[in-house]
Amino acid sequence: MPYHGPDMLAFLKKEFLPLAALGLALASMAFVPPDAGYLSYVDWGTIGLLACLMAVVAGFTRAGLFDVLSVALLDHSTRIRRITLLLVCACFFGSMLVTNDVVLLAFVPLTIALFQLSDPRRLVTVVVLETLAANLGSMVTPIGNPQNLYLYSHYRMDLPAFLAATLPYGAASLAGLLLAVAFTKDGFLDVEFRQKPRIRDRRALVLHVFLFVACVLAVLRVIPMPVCLALVGVAVLALDRGVFRTLDYGLLVTFVAFFVFVGNLARVDAVRTAVSSLVGGRELLAGVLVSQAISNVPAAILLSGFTDQARRLLLGVDLGGLGTLVASLASLISFRIYLKSEGARPVRFLLVFTAWNAAFLAGLLLLAALLRE
Repeated sequence: MPYHGPDMLAFLKKEFLPLAALGLALASMAFVPPDAGYLSYVDWGTIGLLACLMAVVAGFTRAGLFDVLSVALLDHSTRIRRITLLLVCACFFGSMLVTNDVVLLAFVPLTIALFQLSDPRRLVTVVVLETLAANLGSMVTPIGNPQNLYLYSHYRMDLPAFLAATLPYGAASLAGLLLAVAFTKDGFLDVEFRQKPRIRDRRALVLHVFLFVACVLAVLRVIPMPVCLALVGVAVLALDRGVFRTLDYGLLVTFVAFFVFVGNLARVDAVRTAVSSLVGGRELLAGVLVSQAISNVPAAILLSGFTDQARRLLLGVDLGGLGTLVASLASLISFRIYLKSEGARPVRFLLVFTAWNAAFLAGLLLLAALLRE
């Protein structure tokens, strides 16, 4: 059934990024008509690993793991500063394993439920700090966010080199977050949960823990990606096929479309020369600036076609997730969830969000300058 009216608008808002990526890919075909060269554009290894990780995380969600963990984390805590610290740390460290958007989907609704009635004035600050924590923590590991997974695979980085690049910024970010929480106003909040969630399907949970280990081994190149993809696909199809209905296919389409767009640009001599000259030697700054306009996932794919400086580009698009609301898709998720809450104040959210993001971005860019990145 075709989309129309409000349904059409909702669809366009939800799928804006993949639709825009498809539009760019189609437009680029006017300069480079489809041929056999297109087959080399797409990094199918990244696409396969991303699909596997999304399936596993969706399985965790369906099994109720994140509901149980989030409630267990906060049960019987009463001091607001302690609750804020727990939420921020959960988002920071959780995003290293299950991506920044997933931890925000798990914890932001819980945060709204906790603070909306008892202390709505602090709700915006807590959600903003959670969003910052998820974006900052996710940059530490190859599986923390889609752009890390892509760059780790694209440049064939090894884990020690990757961590050597990201850990100093992760440590500095954690210190900044702890300092920010320490200066929040304290108080008391009743967070007793009378009906605690339970794991809905223990068998499915065990299955996805096993598959998650397989995904990590594939990321570390211990087992081949096709083996991991086949294992996840067969296991999910046989034992938890409902996962297929919850995958973010739009993200996969976005990746493929941007691969085509960048591949075509790289084959236009004038464009390749111009972009390479602009990006070369300025990968970190280019990653930050381009991310502010189109978000850091497309920025990573776009700029990787014009430089071989993996470390600088990695840091550029990861730090580039800070700044504007569109710089990271995870930030948009937090904002959309907050907008659905009763009494939401979008202008206040944007002001607080921008202020905190600007402060952290400035601090981390100063660190990058001191480290001569």
